[in-house]
Amino acid sequence: MSRPGLILKLSCPDQPGIVAKVANYVAGHRGNLIEFAQFSDQLGGKFFARLEIETQELDVDAQDFITGFGTLGRSLQADWHFRRLPYRMKTAVLVTKTDHCLNEILWRAGLDELPIEITSIIGNRGNCRSIAERANLPFHEIPMDGDAREPGFEQIRALVTEQDVELIVLARFMQILPNDFCRDFAGRIINIHHSFLPAFIGANPYQQAYARGVKLIGATCHYVTADLDAGPIIEQEVERVHHFHTPADLVRLGRNCERVAIAKGIRFHVHDRTIIDGHRAIVFPD
Repeated sequence: MSRPGLILKLSCPDQPGIVAKVANYVAGHRGNLIEFAQFSDQLGGKFFARLEIETQELDVDAQDFITGFGTLGRSLQADWHFRRLPYRMKTAVLVTKTDHCLNEILWRAGLDELPIEITSIIGNRGNCRSIAERANLPFHEIPMDGDAREPGFEQIRALVTEQDVELIVLARFMQILPNDFCRDFAGRIINIHHSFLPAFIGANPYQQAYARGVKLIGATCHYVTADLDAGPIIEQEVERVHHFHTPADLVRLGRNCERVAIAKGIRFHVHDRTIIDGHRAIVFPD
């Protein structure tokens, strides 16, 4: 939405009348509901929703509208989050050697498909420096081999904190993040894993897939947690594999999956279309 507005994400125990109460609150202040996506999890007894609200005709200030929602939110025993529109999410992209995911992000951001402001590109190798320079973006090469690993992550922490980064994207960043880093940035780190998780976690998944004779190869965009490649899944893509495909072919096919999955994953996150619920992510597609 290019006009002034709000996104509201909401989760609470499922109960009768939630939709009516929330919609009445919006209408009662002359807000215009552009979108109301909802999901009632009957097995878990929870309710999830994403609302997009046009605010040009509000009868109160937007901040008063946000604050006033607290009475209803608390009565629903809800967790909720508002985001003002329009906006661009400050994003840091972490890379190692391969550049296809980085190029995909830059291309889609250039098309204005992703409302992000890339504050910097950070690499533990210098391979992607030229790409950053062509995009007029700062590139920070931070060595992380051996004893440099711990101070390297401290440098990354300092950078993203200084730049007030809201989202960290691991675009084939081939380093395992420390537990405290995962904890402190929980829900704000997205990774692309070159496998259809939960199969073939860790390194060399395409070689593992070839050895198992898989018939589908895939990629998974997920939130990062301290458990390796086990965070809530946002998006997955697959390609058909045939008997004549070599490991190199699987890598080629997988790159397509990775590019699409990471682009969709970022889009869903920055448009506030995801709600993390334990080990899974509720995703409201656009």
